[in-house]
Amino acid sequence: MANTRHKDVTWLLWPDAANRVTHDQIQCAVLMDLRDELKKLNALLHCGNFLRIPYYLDTIRKQTARRKKKRVKAVTRGH
Repeated sequence: MANTRHKDVTWLLWPDAANRVTHDQIQCAVLMDLRDELKKLNALLHCGNFLRIPYYLDTIRKQTARRKKKRVKAVTRGH
């Protein structure tokens, strides 16, 4: 089987006899480009730095949370 994939290229789709590009050609080119992009995203989603983002956001949230004010009980004088 010949390697017919050409990553990150401008696709030159050859028209048929009626000077039209077939849907099969367009679909194949789009699907191959999508596959490459999905591979990049999948690699990113499994990256350690990406996986630690929720931990860092939680740490930032805890450090920047406002402290609760202590409630002072009102003292009333009996008359």
